[in-house]
This record gives sequence, structure tokens and C-alpha cells, in this order.
Amino acid sequence: MTEQLASQTLPVTTPATGAGTQVFSFGEPTPVLGGREVFDYLECWFNGRWYEPPLSLDGLARSVGASVHLHSGLMFKRNLLSKTFIPHPLLSRASFEQFALDFLCLGNGYLEGRWSRLGGVRKLETPLAKYMRAGPEGQFYQVQGWKDEHAFEPDSIFHLREADLHQEIYGLPEWISALQSALLNESATLFRRKYYENGSHAGFILYMTDAAQTEADIDALRKALKESKGPGNFRNLFVYSPTGKKDGIQLIPVSEVAAKDEFNSIKNQTRDDVLACLRIPPQLMGIVPQNAGGFGSIKDATEAWIANELEPIQARLEQVNEWVGKKIITFRVKF
Repeated sequence: MTEQLASQTLPVTTPATGAGTQVFSFGEPTPVLGGREVFDYLECWFNGRWYEPPLSLDGLARSVGASVHLHSGLMFKRNLLSKTFIPHPLLSRASFEQFALDFLCLGNGYLEGRWSRLGGVRKLETPLAKYMRAGPEGQFYQVQGWKDEHAFEPDSIFHLREADLHQEIYGLPEWISALQSALLNESATLFRRKYYENGSHAGFILYMTDAAQTEADIDALRKALKESKGPGNFRNLFVYSPTGKKDGIQLIPVSEVAAKDEFNSIKNQTRDDVLACLRIPPQLMGIVPQNAGGFGSIKDATEAWIANELEPIQARLEQVNEWVGKKIITFRVKF
């Protein structure tokens, strides 16, 4: 079924009093696949000059910081690419780092060739992929706002893109499948942070039904509770009721409700989703193992990761060399 069934509001009348009791559920019927509207763009809209990206590049750039593991994993890949990169007179290390970061985070990397009068490339610069737009017949634009655009010279832009199943104009990052997990991780963290800021973790309800307590005892208890707030709180409170009944005084923590939100489970599961999408072993991310055996040899994990993940990315970045006609991007074989 593609829709969740929502209960209708049903009036229930009790025989004794005739009072109506409302039984209802919150919200309207919601499609099960409704949470994936962000992926519904299958084509790039042409506005007359350039094609709009299938997803908001600004939104993707902001989503990188939604999860600590997503951001850290992408920076980890960028750092190792920069470490193995051999700078070239035409391409500085800083420009290469921006090129690699744009490709890893947004699925698109651009290099602008500054041509000399003799027809050769004298320098390669890195325009920010977040603002780049592709037009027809190899024309590219840099658009930072309304009426703030720059048209590059024809054939002066090299575009490295991740392959996409729906269109061939822009690329989408590999980690796009982990976007929902990264956003859920952020939501869980923000919820817990607001929970602590509101002070709900220290709240409780003091429920008293003991008839043995006098008004003076209740006033003294109320005064003690008021004085326990602010600096020096979380102090113990002693209540003496010699003739009271069992459960005459009950302390009901408000935080019991929020304690069941499985915060740690959400954080761990979303973390595993992100790491699986980035294909980075947990020991390389500084994650503390929860079992006595650990994650195994970090050296073996690093060597396997370099062979299976880092070297293929390096090979894809080396496509620039074919466009320029000389070896601009090269990498060290050993660390």
C-alpha cells in the first residue's frame, strides 16, 4: 500500500453520563514514499541560457555539515587526496583541494583553463561548483545571484561529474543515498540539545495524596522545592511522614518520557548508514569500538581502503590530464 491509514474521528458515548469521548489520530494520510520528494527531480530545467541542477547545490552544500560523520568522512577523503597530490606549476595544491572537495561533496568539479596567446594553458583555476551552471554546446556560467552572472569563454571549462541515471548534464554525489540518515542524525542531536536547554531533564512532578500531611508540612515542602532551583540544585530532599500511607507521596520524573526515544540507537544507526555510503572503515574515522575485539588492524584497513577507494578516485581526477594534453594531476604511489 502506498498510503498510511489514518483513523477517523469517532464519537464514543458512555451509557452512564452521555458524554462524548473523541478518539482521533494526528495528521492526514501520508504516502509512505512521501519522504523522498527531494529525489523526484529527474530532469534539468532549461531556463533559456543554462540548465538548472536537478537538486539544490546550496542545499547539498549545507547538508554536508548536518552529520559529523558525513562531514568528517568527506574531509578525510579530501585530506588523503591532497596528501598524495604532487603540485604542478599550472595547478596549486590549494586549487586542487577545492577541485577535489567540490567533486566529493557536490558530485561536480570544475577547472578553468587560462589560455595563453600561443594556445597553451598557462594556469588552472577552480571556480566554485556551487555556483556553476552548464549551458548548451559546452557553455558554462557562474551564477551567484540575480543579475550576478559570468559567462566563461567557450571550451575553457573542464567539468568532472559523477554519473547519474536520470540526466547527463550534472553529477550527483555518491553520498546522496545517506542524506536522509544524515538529516535524521542532525534532528536527533538538535532534539536532545533543545531538551537539555529547556531543563526538562531536571523536571519532575511531586504527586501527594497523603492525608496525614498538614498545611504547614506542605508549605515547608513547597519552600524546600523552590530553594532547590538555580545554583546548587539537584540537592536531596528528605520528607518525613510517620503516619502516611504507601504511595502517598510519589515523585514522577518528566524525563522518563524522553528517556525512551532511543537517542543512542538513532545516532549509531545513522552513523553506520553514512559510513557505509562513504565506504570508510570505522577505525579510520576515530570511532571507539564497543566490543573488546575492536575493529581489527588499522594498517590492513588503510591499505585495503587505499586500493579499493582512494586509487579509483585518483584515477577519475586524472581525467584532467586528457583535457589539458599533459600530466597536470599526478599522485605519489606511497604515503
